[in-house]
Amino acid sequence: MMKIIFLGALSTASMYFSQTFPVSAIPENLKKNANIVVRKDMTVVQINKVDDIKYQYNTVTTVLNKDGNEKAVAYIPYDKGNSISNVKVTIYDEAGRKIKSFSKSDFGDFANNPQGIFYSDNRILVFNYTPVQYPYTIDFSYQISDRNTLFIPDFVPFSSTNTSLEESEFKIINSSGIELRTKIYPSKYNYGSVIESGNGNEKTYSYKNIPAIDDALLIPQPVKILPKVSFSLTKFNLAGKQGTLNNWTDFGTWYYNNLVEPVAISTPAIKAEVASLNLQGSVEDKVKKIYQYMQTKTRYIYVGLGIGGWLPMLPDEVHKKGYGDCKGLTNYMKALLNEAGIPSYYCVINSGASQVSFDPDFPRMGGNHAILMVPTEKGNIWLENTSQQMAFNHLGYSTTDRNVLSVKKNGIELINTPAYPAEQNKEKQILKIRVGEDNSILGEGNFCYTGNQYDYNLVFTGLNPKERNDAVKRSLDILNFEKVEMKNFINDKDKALITYDIDFKANNYSKKAGNSLMFRAVPIYNNTIYKTDESRELPFEIRQSFEDEYEINFTLPKGYKIDELPEDSNLQSEFGYYTLNFAKNGDEIKVKRKIQVNKGAYPKEKYNEYVGFRKKIINIDNSKILITKI
Repeated sequence: MMKIIFLGALSTASMYFSQTFPVSAIPENLKKNANIVVRKDMTVVQINKVDDIKYQYNTVTTVLNKDGNEKAVAYIPYDKGNSISNVKVTIYDEAGRKIKSFSKSDFGDFANNPQGIFYSDNRILVFNYTPVQYPYTIDFSYQISDRNTLFIPDFVPFSSTNTSLEESEFKIINSSGIELRTKIYPSKYNYGSVIESGNGNEKTYSYKNIPAIDDALLIPQPVKILPKVSFSLTKFNLAGKQGTLNNWTDFGTWYYNNLVEPVAISTPAIKAEVASLNLQGSVEDKVKKIYQYMQTKTRYIYVGLGIGGWLPMLPDEVHKKGYGDCKGLTNYMKALLNEAGIPSYYCVINSGASQVSFDPDFPRMGGNHAILMVPTEKGNIWLENTSQQMAFNHLGYSTTDRNVLSVKKNGIELINTPAYPAEQNKEKQILKIRVGEDNSILGEGNFCYTGNQYDYNLVFTGLNPKERNDAVKRSLDILNFEKVEMKNFINDKDKALITYDIDFKANNYSKKAGNSLMFRAVPIYNNTIYKTDESRELPFEIRQSFEDEYEINFTLPKGYKIDELPEDSNLQSEFGYYTLNFAKNGDEIKVKRKIQVNKGAYPKEKYNEYVGFRKKIINIDNSKILITKI
């Protein structure tokens, strides 16, 4: 058995293992679908006072192949006030023999921001190891002391796919006299469970033998599959600001008094700025004018200074410099609205592709993004303040359909962001196509996108004409383009609507068969490869509903007649529906196609049914029209 030995008090403790980790000892079930195997992941947390917490970490990870390298990087995020000690990295070969040891001096020290240039107190130490062979094992340990006690991390088996876990332990020793609230969230899918032991002020939580989650099609994110344990102190410290966190009212009042109100400071210049806009009309009209003005004035740069990086920049700083991060830009927009006499609320949210909400019954600090909510008689207006291109009162797919912490003077209110229905997440496609005798087609296309499909097409706004043409060519690569040109690109920021036209020529679209030409009924469609999976182990998640509506007009070459049209199709399913209809008028064929897919989490037993639904659609999209020379 593995022994974990603690020597002396935690402040001077050295946590280590009494044996090496040969790869041959990994159970076979943990190698399946895994790029890395976490052999041991040991954390000891000692809470001494409201402003004194110490973490001891020791993780042993075996990297099975090159795809696991990135997940096994040893790194230590820290703020300038943290004390880091006992940093050690040891590399072992496949047999568990030591290759080399490293210390803190071998780590690089960087600004902790993936987006590049910014201003912040947040730093990260990173150790990059270049392996000479696979598999190898990295044993990484360190100790860090922190004065901030607001962010005790969740205890989860792992956070990424293709990672498995042999054993993990999280020991928490609370000698502070402050109540520590704990909540265990079991896996909805029985994918591992947490073992709780100990009592009073010393508790240990552990996981054992958790297999890897394969990065399969439509797999929910690991956070939605795995169990976790959350922690929150009822009294906390953040950069010298202490508060209580018994409930959302407590915490919201502290948040408002320390992170919102201190930066709600206007200036004569900001007052004059708003006055110059000559605001008129409804509340919505005024908010739109201010928002779209703000977008022209600012750009996004991450700023992590002040109260642990959570304090927004002052509005005057954003006004003068023309930049800020989500906190600063949201606060600046709030200040502009205040000057117009329009109340608004600073909102903290979990931004990401998978919808993650705050637990109403377990108040704690969280979130990774800030947006603004403006209440009106017609409903809430939601403002994403970091984008110069985003439409007014439109939230992107990374912030829809989840709750926010809306910070108010008398506490936090949990409010849901909009959930766009399929009809709103829409693509409308109109194609006019001339079929050529040489198997080519000449086409004109008009495309229109709303809702989440608007978000996916915002990328075009930052491209020049050639880049747009290249991007369209890549996205519509189902056609063999000889040339393609995007024209009339419009981002309607009032209606959250993107439209553009394309002119194109594509070769080898039809096939000759004697005096006939045969070609598919739907020129542009989604040709994702769907495969059945008889051994599917987990549910699948359709993250966004959507609706696509196509109108396709084919004009035949002179001297040809319509010989054969496919039959109309109508598919109905709990996952959505699909219709394809044909009409002929002289030498023209009109094709109408409509598909709607419903978001949701579906049980694994229905996966093959969904695959069958999508395969049928692809097959029908490939239905052939036959025309013959007269």
